[in-house]
Amino acid sequence: MNNGVVENLINELTKLPGIGRKTAQRLSFFIMGMPEDEALSIATAITEIKKKARFCGKCFNITEDELCPICRDPRRRRDTICVVEEPSNLIVIENTKAYNGLYHVLLGALSPIDGITPDRLRISELITRVKEGGISEVIIATNPNTKGETTAQYLSQVLKPLGIKVSRIAYGLPIGGDIEFADEVTLAKSLEGRREL
Repeated sequence: MNNGVVENLINELTKLPGIGRKTAQRLSFFIMGMPEDEALSIATAITEIKKKARFCGKCFNITEDELCPICRDPRRRRDTICVVEEPSNLIVIENTKAYNGLYHVLLGALSPIDGITPDRLRISELITRVKEGGISEVIIATNPNTKGETTAQYLSQVLKPLGIKVSRIAYGLPIGGDIEFADEVTLAKSLEGRREL
């Protein structure tokens, strides 16, 4: 094995989010030291996901079928849609086991400065789902940052005229956190999202 193939792997790994050159080097040397069958198993998994994975025809979650398992599950509440930015956000919410409705994945967040306008996201498909009827509430679970807030405000404006409840997930202090160390924005959002005891 010459340095050309190692350098090629390092360059390819740096294309992944959050992987800088040093991390890519460590991963490359780790992969080189792995048993061949384990390394090939990783390569096969990457190939399979590129060949088989696609977006659900209804909610845009990742699936191998026309509809994802959540959309096909008859035990899910059909009157509530939780809107998230990415499939990874959906997984996090599912892991809480606190939500049993349907989802809608936007595949991004609004950012006009970056050219991400409503037509570049799956917003029109969400509006169509609501207009088809049977939806009583849309829960907006976009990230609590500028892009997520912009997206939440836009969704609220286009969905409220459709006569449904539009809510936003609460955010603020983490469990086990200390108020003394909270920043002002987080603390303000915690106060806004307060609930009656």
